[in-house]
Amino acid sequence: MTIRFDGKVAIVTGGGNGLGRQHCLQLAARGAKVVVNDLGGAVDGSGGSVSAAEAVAKEIRDGGGEAIGNGADITRLDQVEAMVGEAKAKWGRVDILINNAGILRDKTFSKMTMDDFRKVVDVHLFGTANCTKAVWETMREQNYGRIVLTSSSSGIYGNFGQSNYGAAKAAMIGLMNVLSQEGAKNNIRVNTLAPTAATRMVEGLVPEPVAKLMGPELVSPGVLFLVSDDAPTKTILGAGAGSFSVVHIYETPAVFLGGEAATCDDVAANWAKISNPAGEEALEGAFVQTNRFVAAAAKALGVKLG
Repeated sequence: MTIRFDGKVAIVTGGGNGLGRQHCLQLAARGAKVVVNDLGGAVDGSGGSVSAAEAVAKEIRDGGGEAIGNGADITRLDQVEAMVGEAKAKWGRVDILINNAGILRDKTFSKMTMDDFRKVVDVHLFGTANCTKAVWETMREQNYGRIVLTSSSSGIYGNFGQSNYGAAKAAMIGLMNVLSQEGAKNNIRVNTLAPTAATRMVEGLVPEPVAKLMGPELVSPGVLFLVSDDAPTKTILGAGAGSFSVVHIYETPAVFLGGEAATCDDVAANWAKISNPAGEEALEGAFVQTNRFVAAAAKALGVKLG
């Protein structure tokens, strides 16, 4: 099977460099029309120029593809809406959104200012929400949409000195979980990428031999799969150095400790049983957890639930 994107219109944020550039080039190579969005700022979000986005768009056009550069600030909903409007005016639709743009302002939490915390969350979380909101109704009307959010191992597992970045990246998973449910009836599939690659964000942090194995072009095949017609939904895809994995969040079986009579001492006494991974499951929604807890209580108390 050959995945193609002929007739599809894609928006890629942070498309001027690194991972985003590779996403754009590989989408275009398979027939997509691409909006290359990039504010053109530094890694910390300062400055700005549309030149990086325009350069990638020109590269695509020079190769026979269709692309436009765009310098919208994704933290500004009005600018994002104008970008989506430009794509629809030129090509009539938007089928794919890859939320890739991001910044870093790393410091330990004790030394970090709340302005730096807020800025990183603003770009990653609110920027992603702005772009997704701007395409959502179009995708509902089309009865088709493919959206990728970009998380990170820093958000899933934690990384020293990245409380702002980790919090924003963990939020991607919660946003995906809800949007994948809300978009299902309109064939909108929402997934999350957790990439690792040698980009300017990790410059100087990994040895050169390691960096050579971590080219951003090795991540993009996973992204293209996540925005293809036969993509899954509500999936966290790990990707890096040409390898791919799926990340799951599991919950152990519910342990009933006596309802109102239970104390913190009971939790402590039963901690080994509560934290035992045997029988753990990946739950499909919030009420699945609620139902498991209620079922455990009902069984222990001999209550029939209808």
